[in-house]
Parts: sequence; C-alpha cells; structure tokens
Amino acid sequence: MDLSNLKPALGSTKNRKRLGRGPGSGNGKTAGKGHKGQNARSGGGVKAGFEGGQMPLQRRLPKRGFTSLNKKEYVLVNLRDLELFEAGSVVDLESLGQAGLINKVGDGVKILADGDFSKALTVKAHKFSKSAIAKIEAAGGKAEVI
Repeated sequence: MDLSNLKPALGSTKNRKRLGRGPGSGNGKTAGKGHKGQNARSGGGVKAGFEGGQMPLQRRLPKRGFTSLNKKEYVLVNLRDLELFEAGSVVDLESLGQAGLINKVGDGVKILADGDFSKALTVKAHKFSKSAIAKIEAAGGKAEVI
C-alpha cells in the first residue's frame, strides 16, 4: 500500500451529471431544463423569496421591535465559578481570563449570585448583582467595581 494506489471508498464518490450530451444520455437536448421559459435561459431563474411579482412574504409581515445602538453586552460570571480560586486571592479580569471563565470582555464583566460561595475573595468587575455583593461580603470577601 502506497500513495500511488490509494482510491476513495466504494460508493463515496459519484460521477457528475453531464448535461446536453445527446438523447442516449437521458439528459440531452434541453439538458433537464424543460422547454423554454425563464428558467431554461442562461442566467435565468429568480432570486430567493421572489413570488412572481406578488408582494413577498417578508414585506407582507409587520416589522416588530428594534435594536438599541447603545445596549451594553456584559459577560456573565456566576459565583459558583469563582470557587476554583484560592481563598484570599484577588479575582480580576486577567485571572478570570486565565481560568477560562471569560474569552473577551466586551462592554464589561458582571458577577451574578448563582450557586454557593464560601471563600473570602476580593472580586473586581464592572458590575455586580445586589445578591452577589451580599454573598461575597457574607463570605468575608470584597466586591470592587472597576
């Protein structure tokens, strides 16, 4: 066995359909395009969503809501995720990144109170939920807003 006698697994490849190669091929003459009309022409056919001139569905349906240009996207971190840090350490954006808890900061990092929390940590983030601050301080730590 060497590179010169490698071939694809049986049934994994298929010959391409050769159109317009005579009546014996089964795809001669009109090459599977039927007779005349827009779709039989070169470059013919209609774009996706075109309904023959009828008002298309995406224009018949009402528009709803809007996207605010000023919306802030915070990366969310739960307190249960901070349990992996040693007691007494400072948890900031850099240490969260090294621990694999955040990839990119975006508009900031927000700490949420989900899960149990028992270590005295100094946590530095852009935002905290009120219950997260309460849990951090109850465990003997500090919540500092950057």
